[in-house]
Amino acid sequence: MKDEYDFSKSIKNPYAKKVKKQISIKIEEETIEYFKKLSAKVGIPYQNLMNSYLTDCANKHVEPKLEWS
Repeated sequence: MKDEYDFSKSIKNPYAKKVKKQISIKIEEETIEYFKKLSAKVGIPYQNLMNSYLTDCANKHVEPKLEWS
């Protein structure tokens, strides 16, 4: 190891702002199974698939249409 390193020409990590935060969330088993089957079909881990779907909804400002009877 060197005694000193020169970081004067270094750049910031471009992915630092895209850090994911771990949370706890309750999701129905049927929904999880749906995403697990879909993930096997498309080859993406189901948690990444769920995150991509939710991110897409947030970027498009999708709002649920709820009707109460």
